Amino acid sequence: MQDKPSAKKLLIVTDAWAPQTNGVATTFTAIVAELEKRGVAVTVVHPGLFKRVFPLPLYPEVRLAFFPKKRMRELFKRERPDRVHIATEASLGLAARRVCRSERMPFTTSYHTHFPLYASHYLIFGRVFAAIASRYLRWFHSASRSVLVCTPSLKNMLEAEGYRRVAVWPLGVDTERFVRDESRAPKLDLKRPVFICFGRVAKEKNVEEFLQAKLPGTKLVIGDGLERATLEKRYPDACFVGYKRGQELVDWLSLGDACVLPSRTETFGLVALEALACGMPVAAHDVMGPRDIITPGVDGMLGEELGQAAAACLPLSRDNCRKKALQYSWEKSTDAFLAAISSSLEARRST
Repeated sequence: MQDKPSAKKLLIVTDAWAPQTNGVATTFTAIVAELEKRGVAVTVVHPGLFKRVFPLPLYPEVRLAFFPKKRMRELFKRERPDRVHIATEASLGLAARRVCRSERMPFTTSYHTHFPLYASHYLIFGRVFAAIASRYLRWFHSASRSVLVCTPSLKNMLEAEGYRRVAVWPLGVDTERFVRDESRAPKLDLKRPVFICFGRVAKEKNVEEFLQAKLPGTKLVIGDGLERATLEKRYPDACFVGYKRGQELVDWLSLGDACVLPSRTETFGLVALEALACGMPVAAHDVMGPRDIITPGVDGMLGEELGQAAAACLPLSRDNCRKKALQYSWEKSTDAFLAAISSSLEARRST
């Protein structure tokens, strides 16, 4: 009889970890906490364990390890994991992949960020970079026993591109923390309705489209990034408040009447779930991520014209938004995660 997943020792390798603020770091912080509740022995290999790190030029808050293979091999030898999950495809993920391949150790991966879609936002030769990135990502995940993705849309897209062994792993939201409480909201004299866009303020997040939309009331931007200073000057009528975390973020979200998610590059969009949990309908484009979460006319609106979609959100039921969020939990997400990494290992043993 094989050990249950909770008896295994799991090594998770991620280039994205605290103090970074992004979906990958948020996801694995929640998953690790839930795994530890279940008695799973988890070791997270992250940039903070390495001496030589450097900031990513376009994302200075993201720090990547420099030549990490030797240290990675030492960590593998010390931890002696039964299972390995590689969460990201950057320097640590690549080093872990090499160690696993050289030691003939099975591993799983997850596909969180669709980098080819980012190319056009930053590079002159965006199509060339997109092609290179696509080829690298296919190679990287080709040796994975299971490629975990967060939505059926992403699964279908990757399978159409030739990926194999792709499994859907829905993400979650802490519905005990993300609870609307207007009594705790900042006491600001904001003109109603209040439309909120929150997350990283970067080109690929398309925040400027939200700021350009013709909307009544107030546009509130919660977050930070390289684009913030430029957009704050360009749109002085909008309210920029920087990053907010934990309960402070929930308090600010409690001000909102609707959330606007202008990004076209999301593979999931945790912010949509956090907004829904706070009773805010979500307006977004009809693209991968939002279309997998939002039910138009019930808990949000999807459309090409964000202003119209956002305005159409105002009469929607906050209760329906909350009900949608309650369908997603980190407990269910962890169940799916454990099932995927367990079945992938058993599949290898049976071959």
